[in-house]
Amino acid sequence: MRLFKTALVVFIFGIQLCQAQDTTIILSTSMISKANEQINLGKLNGWVFKQGNDTGLAKLNIDTAGWKRLTPVQLSSKYADKNGRVEGWFRLRVKFDSSLLNKPIYFDFVGWAATEFYIDGKPVATRGNTGENGKPFREYNSDVDPVYMRFNSPATHILSVHFVGYLSPVPPHDLKAQTQLNGLLTVGGPNYMTNSIKITITADTFITLWVVICGILSVLFWLLFIQNPKEKNLLWIALYTSALTIFTYCADSFFIGETYNEFAIYSIIGSLLLPGILLLLLPILLIKTFKRKLNSKLILALNIFYVLNVLMGFLPNSFRLIHILISVASLIIVVGICLYYVITSWRSLRGAQWAIVAGLIFSVFVILAGITLELIFKNISDSNYFSYSFLSAFSLSLPLSLLVYVSMRFKEIIKEVQLNAKKVVELSEEKKVRAENQQRVLEAEVNRQTAEIRTTLDNLKLTQKQLIQSEKMASLGELTAGIAHEIQNPLNFVNNFSEVNKEMLEELKAERLKPNAERDEVLEDELINDVIENSEKINHHGKRAGDIVKGMLQHTRTSTGVKEPTDINALCDEYLRLSYHGLRAKDKEFNATMKTDFDASIGKVNIIPQDIGRVLLNLYNNAFYAVNEQKRQNLISYEPTVSVTTKKSDNHVLITVSDNGNGIPKNIVDKIFQPFFTTKPTGSGTGLGLSLSYDIVKVHGGEIKVESKEGKGSEFIIHLPFI
Repeated sequence: MRLFKTALVVFIFGIQLCQAQDTTIILSTSMISKANEQINLGKLNGWVFKQGNDTGLAKLNIDTAGWKRLTPVQLSSKYADKNGRVEGWFRLRVKFDSSLLNKPIYFDFVGWAATEFYIDGKPVATRGNTGENGKPFREYNSDVDPVYMRFNSPATHILSVHFVGYLSPVPPHDLKAQTQLNGLLTVGGPNYMTNSIKITITADTFITLWVVICGILSVLFWLLFIQNPKEKNLLWIALYTSALTIFTYCADSFFIGETYNEFAIYSIIGSLLLPGILLLLLPILLIKTFKRKLNSKLILALNIFYVLNVLMGFLPNSFRLIHILISVASLIIVVGICLYYVITSWRSLRGAQWAIVAGLIFSVFVILAGITLELIFKNISDSNYFSYSFLSAFSLSLPLSLLVYVSMRFKEIIKEVQLNAKKVVELSEEKKVRAENQQRVLEAEVNRQTAEIRTTLDNLKLTQKQLIQSEKMASLGELTAGIAHEIQNPLNFVNNFSEVNKEMLEELKAERLKPNAERDEVLEDELINDVIENSEKINHHGKRAGDIVKGMLQHTRTSTGVKEPTDINALCDEYLRLSYHGLRAKDKEFNATMKTDFDASIGKVNIIPQDIGRVLLNLYNNAFYAVNEQKRQNLISYEPTVSVTTKKSDNHVLITVSDNGNGIPKNIVDKIFQPFFTTKPTGSGTGLGLSLSYDIVKVHGGEIKVESKEGKGSEFIIHLPFI
């Protein structure tokens, strides 16, 4: 039993010893990479790790039996706390062989995290701030700031690194420093700084070259497309080179002091653009330039693969195998599409299209050549010039072939234009003769039609003059009838008193022939006085008739076109009576009520009285015609009424002529001022009355409006400026 217990204790102690840090890494110049002159300690075995922030874990002689064997590259998000913080201590036993003793050694540190570096328990360097001593956490942003040291003895040293990092806010939420953990701690050889500067200059030179060339090409292609929008291929070429420029800048640009957020943004843009360039733009560009039709099913499939590739980039590492399979399948599909369209279009390819085929073939050749040289010369990839040269040849081969395609395509277009121009010149001579003959025929036809048009125009002008004259004569007839009716009353008085005087004079003559004894002197005096009185009445009514004739002649004489101060109220009243009596002269049964409301404050207005009188006469005639037509319908208790009002309003005089006739239908109210439009029966009007009235009012600087309700009447309002 005692033997068993002893064996058990020895077994447990042996396990603890095995778990302790007992591996020592011997560093030598043979481990230094020729490409970057450094040793990435982060991927070497021998590291032990323990979570926590106790600075005592950096001491030289401590028990590491409870520490976990974990290389820095194995550190992942599963070690994060609820705040997404990953913190712990890494320890590694190292020894420098004689090839590195007494030589400058450089220690450099991981970026996008905070680290504290100890050698044999002594603090050597701090990058960022781990949050010690109450200071806020600050990540280290990859500044070129290595620690320089020399080691003089082959003694074993304990390298301790206090690591503090946070998870990325971007899916799949890995450690921000995940991609750089193999360089958690790097050891640089004697030429580390010189080589780092050389690598940086080389990388910046080549990357700048790629971005500048692609950028210039994209700008050039966009300008060409803007100038030649019909060349749709230029649009796809410009989109391809623009996407390639942005991707090259985002994927390859890395500058000193770059923060993780900047890196994340560039990475997201790159992860969106790379699948788009390979899965969408490249196949569509090839199809378009080869003048093939886009297959909707193919485009749908490519879009599905594009979405899958983008989504895979944001999923955890557990989906890494699926991501690789989808990426490989996408690459195979793209290569297959390119081969299919190149092979099936081989016989139909012409001119500039071969430039794109040459670019694709050259890209494949570069890949095969690089693989072959890598197999033949094992260490050739250590040369940065070799890597960047082959990358340049591969990445720029297709953009430059597109430039050649565009230049050749424009040469073809120019050649096509020249050929078309030559054909046009050849056809122009033949067409010139035909054109001259056609021109002669057309000129003869134009002359004939011009003569016909002129004749028609002259006839129209003559007809128009005749119609206008007819309208004027119709108005004159209405006016003459009114004048005749107006002058009839005083003439009747003159006739009646003349006959009475004749009878009185005959009676006086008979009285005087009687003997003196029989004569009645009182009767004679009465007869003489009556004759004198009747003569005065005859004289009065004769003068009245003369005044009427004189006034009417004043209004009916030809217009001089000269404005003169006119009593607008008197003018409205005179033409109202003339219109009414004119209609009464035609139709003895016609009768209507006339209402007037004149504003006495108006005074005289500067107008052409003959022209405004003609306007008023037209409106009055239409109003009397409307009420007469309404009366003929034998409506109960209907009393035809025409009203005229004048009113002074600011700088205008308003003349309103209204009636209670049958009104104007809505569908024709907008047409009543058009020439030759009339609602009266054929032969009853020329259709020029309101048109001429409208023009006369416009000449006076005024306007004429109409308001009408069908079945209730109409109202015409004349606005004249008060000058």
